[in-house]
Parts: sequence; C-alpha cells; structure tokens
Amino acid sequence: MFTLTEPPLFTRLRDARRVLIAGAGGGFDVYTGLPLAFALRAAGKEVHLANLSFADLYGLPAEVWVAPDVAAIGPGTPARGDYFPEHALARWLDGQGLPSTVYAFARTGVAPLREAYRALVGHLGGVDAVVLVDGGTDILMRGDEHGLGTPEEDMASLAAVAALDVPERLVVCLGFGVDAYHGVNHALVLENLAALDREDGYLGAFSVPRRSAEGAAYLDAVAHAQEATASHPSIVQGSVAAAVRGQFGDVRFTERTKGGELFVNPLMAVYFCVDVPALARRNLYLDRLAETVLMRQISSRIEEFRDELPRLRAPRAFPH
Repeated sequence: MFTLTEPPLFTRLRDARRVLIAGAGGGFDVYTGLPLAFALRAAGKEVHLANLSFADLYGLPAEVWVAPDVAAIGPGTPARGDYFPEHALARWLDGQGLPSTVYAFARTGVAPLREAYRALVGHLGGVDAVVLVDGGTDILMRGDEHGLGTPEEDMASLAAVAALDVPERLVVCLGFGVDAYHGVNHALVLENLAALDREDGYLGAFSVPRRSAEGAAYLDAVAHAQEATASHPSIVQGSVAAAVRGQFGDVRFTERTKGGELFVNPLMAVYFCVDVPALARRNLYLDRLAETVLMRQISSRIEEFRDELPRLRAPRAFPH
C-alpha cells in the first residue's frame, strides 16, 4: 500500500540495502540517476552506478574488465578521447569524496548485455534492486507509436534487466519533453503511463528540487560534465539542469542546439517511475530482441516489427 507521504518509488526501495542504478540509453543517462543515488545513499543504502556506454571501451586495459562487456571505470582509468561520460562522472565523484567507480556496459545486443548485468550483479555480491534511468521518456514507448525516439539502447537495457532475478526492478525517466526532437509524441507517453497505471505498473512522479542537496549536487555534476566534454555536451542533461534551475523556454547552453528551439519547462525536472516487469509486458516487440548479439540486430528487429503493423498510433496534440 502506498501513501501520499512517501513516493511509491521509495516505498518499493525501502527494504533494499544494495541498489544498482544504471543508465539505460547510453551517453549521459547515468547522470539522470544521480539525484536518486544521492537520496538513497543519504538513507543509508549502498548504491552503485553503471551506464550503457557510447565510449570506445575495447581499448581499455585488461584490469578494468569485470567480465566480458562490463568495465569498472575509475578516475584514473585511461581516457580514450574527450567523450567518456563514465570517466567524467568517476572524476567528479572522486572530487566529492564519494565512491568513484562507474561501471560501463559495452553497446551490444540483449544476450551479451543480459550476461554482463548478471556478471556485475554477482561482482557486487548481489543487489536488492536495479533501477534503470532514462534521460527522456522514449523507454516508455511500446512500439506502435508514430515515433519511438532512439529505442535501441533503451530496449536492450529493458530486456536485459527484465530477465534478471532481482527483487526490485524499476525504471525512472527524467527529462519529459526532450525526446520531441526525435519524434516522440508526449501525449502518447502520458497515454502509456495511464495504461501502466491501470496495471499497477506506474509508480507516480516527483520533482528534483533545486533547493535540495540532491538537486544542488546534480547541477554541479552536470556542469562538470559539460566542461569535461566541451566538444559534445549533453543536450538532455543540460535541458534537465536548466529546468531544475527554474529556467523556461528556449534556454541556450550549447552550440549543439543552434538552429533549433528548446522548450525547457518544469516537467523536465520530474521523475516518472514505472515497474520494469509491467513495462516489459506492455512492450509489443521486446521478446524479439532476447537473443540479439549486436545493436544493429535490435534496429533490424524493431524495423521488421513496425513493418508488420497495420497502422501506427497517430501523434496527438495536448488539448490544453
């Protein structure tokens, strides 16, 4: 039973002692989980961070590899190029005196990613909960929407975690609206959340307050990351950070958005939380991805599925 005095996400995590928070969609997604990680650590829980990585991991030294397709990145890990979000985060954590290992999953298909997750869970001595974090909301797309955003990495992570034998498996999304650039219609996102709610799979929403220790630390971490990867700063995290600061509209924080128009707003600073098994059950093609080995196979399976659909759910405008 849930109550208004405690967000359902924290009710589900109340008894968890060791929690793995993992970026689902690659890039800087792991930063999406930082406010949650700080809150859980303050509550006395052991929290570990991981991320599906877009970095070139395979040239890293042998000693960083926990298992095939998962590496332990620390502040002293050799950086290959200036785009290495896991390394940037490890350096920031170290500077704050916090545990500074960030585990990086290679960008693979579902089958090797599933085994990498199992290996990491074993390496950590077991976990009580895995929380997938998504910068944006395209992980909530079920497959028949007009636009899916960039689903490959999110679906690989969702399928891998759905197969884990872990007591609690959850998804949290931060950055409502940022996926519009990739064709996601957010009226359909809300429709999907309503359907999950009817199946007890939606765990509500709550915002990241600027005037909180977690919000302040998140803003500092994002600012550090933007400086560390100046050639390719995160538009998603920059947008969320702007929303946490209370900015609105076409906020400019990188040349990467030149020529476009942003709509930064308070909803971008809201966590939307769902249950992994419920989300996986509602996905219309996730079972087709189970034995994929390469990311491009996931792309092909999704394309094949969508070619078979008689029609797609049309985008809808917000009525107010």
